[in-house]
Amino acid sequence: MRLISFKSSFGGVRPELWVCLFLAAAILAIYLPVGGHEFISFDDPLYVVENDTVRKGLTFEGTRWAFTSLHAANWHPMTWLSHMLDVQMYGLNAGGHHLTNVIFHMLNSMLLFMLLHRMTGALWRSAMVAMLFAVHPLHVESVAWISERKDVLSAFFGFLALLVYAEYVKRPGWLRYASALLLFALCLMSKPMVVTLPFLMLLLDYWPLNRYADEGGIRRFAFLVKEKLPFFAMAAALCVVTIIAQGRTGAVASLE
Repeated sequence: MRLISFKSSFGGVRPELWVCLFLAAAILAIYLPVGGHEFISFDDPLYVVENDTVRKGLTFEGTRWAFTSLHAANWHPMTWLSHMLDVQMYGLNAGGHHLTNVIFHMLNSMLLFMLLHRMTGALWRSAMVAMLFAVHPLHVESVAWISERKDVLSAFFGFLALLVYAEYVKRPGWLRYASALLLFALCLMSKPMVVTLPFLMLLLDYWPLNRYADEGGIRRFAFLVKEKLPFFAMAAALCVVTIIAQGRTGAVASLE
């Protein structure tokens, strides 16, 4: 993996910081108005407005419920806890809940920039990709809809997991590996969509992490797959839990 040489700063400020500030400004310019929006009738009652457990804020009983409930046809305890924390801070002021989504999207865009820059060393190309991610209209639903907290939250933990994984590749060690695994677990507990992350890691091993350079072929690929078996095991377990949750709530039709 190629080491990154940081470029000289502008006026004493690193260009990486300028990029992060520009990303934050662009996101605020687009999404700040959602702070004046209300809850909507689609899923927001299920997740917050009419959810008696979430409406109580962060409690011991609520935390237990978050980790044991299959409410809303999913098992995503971190998402429930984030909604409870919002209620604890903002009550049922929808603007605060919306702005939390905006903050997560802002952090995710910065984390993507740092991840790409860390892995490739390409400052401005990484910045352009992060900017496209930040302002692309595909993210409007995830950012401007309170019930899609699970999307921005899972992306947050997912990008952190990949950042730690990239650091593990550069400087192998059990602590970095365990940290990446823990962040992946938090990612899965936010939204089951991220079960494909171990496959993404294998793609990143090829490029830009270049882990096939020293020893190619089937043996090297087998080693990299073996390295990620705990990640695959977690993903498989979450798939089973999700199928059970979706089936019990009628979200999945039977084969018949």
